[in-house]
Amino acid sequence: MKLSAQQQFHADWGDLSDPHVRALAWLLTSPHLLHPGAPIWNGANIAPVLPDAPALRGFLRALDLDPVPLHAALMKHPTKRLGLYAETLLAFFFEQFCDLYAHGLQIHDDNARTIGEFDFLVQAGQSVSHWELATKFYLLFQDDESAVDGAHANLFDYLGPNLADTLGAKMHKIVYQQLRLSAHPQALARLPLPVASAQALIKGWLFYRDPMALNTSSLVEGVAEDHCRGYIWRLDDIRDMSDFSGVMLERLMWLAPVQVAANELVGREQLIEKTEAQFAVVNSPVMLAITEVQHGIAREVCRGMVVPDDWWQQAVEARKRLAPLA
Repeated sequence: MKLSAQQQFHADWGDLSDPHVRALAWLLTSPHLLHPGAPIWNGANIAPVLPDAPALRGFLRALDLDPVPLHAALMKHPTKRLGLYAETLLAFFFEQFCDLYAHGLQIHDDNARTIGEFDFLVQAGQSVSHWELATKFYLLFQDDESAVDGAHANLFDYLGPNLADTLGAKMHKIVYQQLRLSAHPQALARLPLPVASAQALIKGWLFYRDPMALNTSSLVEGVAEDHCRGYIWRLDDIRDMSDFSGVMLERLMWLAPVQVAANELVGREQLIEKTEAQFAVVNSPVMLAITEVQHGIAREVCRGMVVPDDWWQQAVEARKRLAPLA
């Protein structure tokens, strides 16, 4: 039986203890979110090959023994935004493991307006490689909440938790705009070295009412078969579950499957209370991780986005608003 994303990560990296090193390990080794061979990408590289496993393993385990340099890099760029946190992690990796030529290099037109930005330029010999990074979390919306997940859906049916964007729109921008930045005349004039390749590292989790029902035939076109997945829960779903323990995940904890001391866990009723309190402040989905404890260590078994009661109705309007133009 194929291991879940959580089981595979714990098997590979359960010995890593520093949460930031674990987040970097997930960023570098978790399954790609999207299928690289799908025609929908028009040949764009959206699942690049990273360094060989043995070298990467040695780097990450040495870093876990002495994470001070990584912590220092994070302290230089403090943020509460998950995307910027992930960028800092990857920039640290490129600086240590490769030859990072530039990070966050903006390209402007003659009127100082921003045309675009290179997330990363990594030097190799007399050229550079352009890397984009996206860490995304989307919930699959279908008009019929009980529909078989994925059936007749497309990338624009994956809605952001705050209903402000879609996976389809994000990927259209990456493929047709961001990865083509090096071809712009202003970029060519700015860079002293040619850009030999462009690729986008797309990592994240997709959420479904029933992720276990997914199979090859019900996958949305362009989504990788082994992508990281979680549940879409309502509070009533949580109330109907057998008793469990887990944690509410703050945004910067969303990347890697969580691993915490057993005394940090709370029970189902407390998680319901915390979620209700969160909804009272900000009416947007909350991420919960359900855990199991072995030898005093609690490891994530599954995760889900708990949505407010009115989220699904709001999603109906958001899907119309965010639909691609014909």
